[in-house]
Amino acid sequence: MWQTFDTPTSIQETLEILARHEGQAQIIAGGTDLTIELREGKYSVGGLVDVTRIPGLKQVEQKGDWIVLGANVTFRQLKESDLMQQQARVLAEAAATVGALQIQTMATIAGNVVSALPAADGCVALLALGAEAQVVDENGSVWRPIEELFLGPGKSAIDPTRQMLTAIRFRVAGPCQGSAWERIGRRRALVLPILNCAVNVALSEDGEQLAWAKIGLGPVAPVPFRARETEAFLAGRRPTQDTIEQAAKVAAAEARPRTSLLRASKEYRIEVLKVLVSRGLERAVAQAQERLA
Repeated sequence: MWQTFDTPTSIQETLEILARHEGQAQIIAGGTDLTIELREGKYSVGGLVDVTRIPGLKQVEQKGDWIVLGANVTFRQLKESDLMQQQARVLAEAAATVGALQIQTMATIAGNVVSALPAADGCVALLALGAEAQVVDENGSVWRPIEELFLGPGKSAIDPTRQMLTAIRFRVAGPCQGSAWERIGRRRALVLPILNCAVNVALSEDGEQLAWAKIGLGPVAPVPFRARETEAFLAGRRPTQDTIEQAAKVAAAEARPRTSLLRASKEYRIEVLKVLVSRGLERAVAQAQERLA
């Protein structure tokens, strides 16, 4: 399936190995998706570059106004992190729905982003957090908004044969913020979701209005989807049940799920989407109100 297997101990060494292979080698970390695809013959590579031995890429930490996740942070780390529970509950909850414990222990958040699947739980949660990714190549390092990295189903703007995603970051949550994750699938684990929904909100200082909302949805489009029309509707409104129900209808109108034999009909998914958005907003607002109290 591959001819070489390298284990660099630095980012620079990784880039040098990739350059030497001239696009014929690919980065691997958890490998929960990649190894299966290689075995099934969906595509082949000349070599694999295992980046799990690079120091400093397994950290979950706060740096000033940012929460920073190293590229090799696993979903199990996110699920069990006290910092995630405090600062990004939506991501901790999403991590808990990614496969079984064995997969959570191996799969990395960076790999989830590079896979660029429309239903990727980590990607949808990161959209709601307004996250950015640090992408490094021979020309240097740049931070890019997560939503810019998705070009199509399974198609990423990051080339894992020439570039490396080294970190992900998002802003520290303020005292008026709350977030929540909602997901529905045919089984709780080991199955792609019928739908998933990530919500992140901030209330005004008096708690009377929604200052802003960020909502990620999947799979309702060719890429992980940011519900910007719904976000615009919510901004400045009182966080009442009526507002939440109206916002759910706006989200259902702007989403574009399709009928899928593996998931469900378009009509069913639109109705379920309203429920997920409502639940997510209710829980996120409740958390924000608790933080304000």
